[in-house]
Amino acid sequence: MKKFFVIALILVVSGALFAGGRSDSSGSAGSSGEDVSVNEDGTVNNPEAVKVDTNKLVFWSLFSGGDGAWMDKIIADYNRTGPAKQVQSIMLVWADYYTKFGTAVAARRGPDIGVSHISRLPELQEQGMVIAIDDYASKAGTNWSEYTPAMVEGISFGGKKYAMPLDTHAEIMYINADKLRAAGVPLNAANQITVNNTAEFKAILDKIKPTLKSGETALSLPQRGDDPYRAWWAVYFQMGGTPLVNAAGNQVTLNRDIAIRAMDYVKSLWTDGYILPGIEDHQKFFQGGSAAFVVTGTWATGVLTETLSSGLGAQPFPSLFGTNEAQWADAHVFTIPAKQSRNAADTQAAVNFINWAATQGAPTWAESGQIPSNIPVLSSSAFTALPRRADYAKAAATAVLPSKDVHFGSLKDSLIKNLDLVWNNQATSAQAAQNIIDEFNSAIKN
Repeated sequence: MKKFFVIALILVVSGALFAGGRSDSSGSAGSSGEDVSVNEDGTVNNPEAVKVDTNKLVFWSLFSGGDGAWMDKIIADYNRTGPAKQVQSIMLVWADYYTKFGTAVAARRGPDIGVSHISRLPELQEQGMVIAIDDYASKAGTNWSEYTPAMVEGISFGGKKYAMPLDTHAEIMYINADKLRAAGVPLNAANQITVNNTAEFKAILDKIKPTLKSGETALSLPQRGDDPYRAWWAVYFQMGGTPLVNAAGNQVTLNRDIAIRAMDYVKSLWTDGYILPGIEDHQKFFQGGSAAFVVTGTWATGVLTETLSSGLGAQPFPSLFGTNEAQWADAHVFTIPAKQSRNAADTQAAVNFINWAATQGAPTWAESGQIPSNIPVLSSSAFTALPRRADYAKAAATAVLPSKDVHFGSLKDSLIKNLDLVWNNQATSAQAAQNIIDEFNSAIKN
């Protein structure tokens, strides 16, 4: 038995991820007799209490960031094909996903289908939480040549594949073209700006500031959590930053000086008055027309397009430090969790679904704004014809993905925790950088 199953049984808190799909619950008691706790956005606090159809495959998902409706449609479309087993989706709270998933799988009571960021897959595989899918994928008709070698390598361990690639999702910049035009900022035909360095970006922000109403902001970004961390990630690697740890995962290689400089630059966006302090939901803030720019994920494209329509622009995170176009990205992959009892037919049915969703369902998934992993879909005219997709699709190629390392979850948690201290004036950049390095060293030794 791998060490995870001992640890996870006493797990109380852990890392974070995402949410997706929709629960079939409405607050009534599930099969366990416990009332199901459902939030306003449809996420479920206690997925184990949801009443499930024993004749269906249960999918624990995470797509509540604006992309959930498209995953719902993929599942509904698949169920209409008359598969041997239909799929029932339960959407977990983003911040609880890994904790809930890990505890359930450790007890061998996890779902039939899961989803993971590729950055967390090494940890899940090392801890025995997911199974190899090679034989089942072959029977499902998976053509691995339809995925990039880098993506296939990212899901492979010991010569076996442990996931089905779904997408690459990057942190990009969205533009409210109406606000920029009102400020006299030039835009191209795609509602994009031209930025080659920090001075040019600052000049644009300085033009926007005097035109804003009270309570509005030039750039929308929260002061804690994933999104300012992702902005820091882009700046750090644009400045020439090195990977967090080496390939073997046994030495910290984070460049302390560049990490500090990147923190100082991102922090200056608040201190120079370009970001309004105290923003919580920065995407909704932008969506409501109160910001000129927002830095958030590609998954927001679908809902932002519906809201702002022709007044929306989208482009990769701006290149602020020379010609380096680095930006943050990760990838979603489907997994088959380890379970106490699952017959081969159910496992095959689960892999049939994830193969279908990653290929035939991929055009629908692209409508959410995500960049499909399947190469034929990504290169199709149907994808490039979608509004703004061609404007930022190259972000998948220029982004710096997290290292393939079993410690990445702990490293990310350390980064976010300490960066939050900087954004909220509770630590200097130098103090935060030293904390990060010390905590990285502790994580990779355990």
